[in-house]
Amino acid sequence: MAADAGQKLYQATCQACHGAGIAGSPKFADKAAWAPRIKQGVATLDEHAIKGFQGKAGMMPPKGGSAATDEEVKAAVEYMVAAAK
Repeated sequence: MAADAGQKLYQATCQACHGAGIAGSPKFADKAAWAPRIKQGVATLDEHAIKGFQGKAGMMPPKGGSAATDEEVKAAVEYMVAAAK
């Protein structure tokens, strides 16, 4: 999946929370906030983004509440991770 697809989904859906850090979400390109999550591995990040996740800091709704495909969500995760490295 192209990086453009990840950016497109981020802008359409993910940005609502990750742009401002709502519900405990790591803000886009915030290296310190993303580092411990990235350390868990992309497979874990993908699973949490696709299936949803309840953490200590907040929650991630499945697919961010969107009707995106799993591949589109993985592309958005890849896009956000790349921005935080």
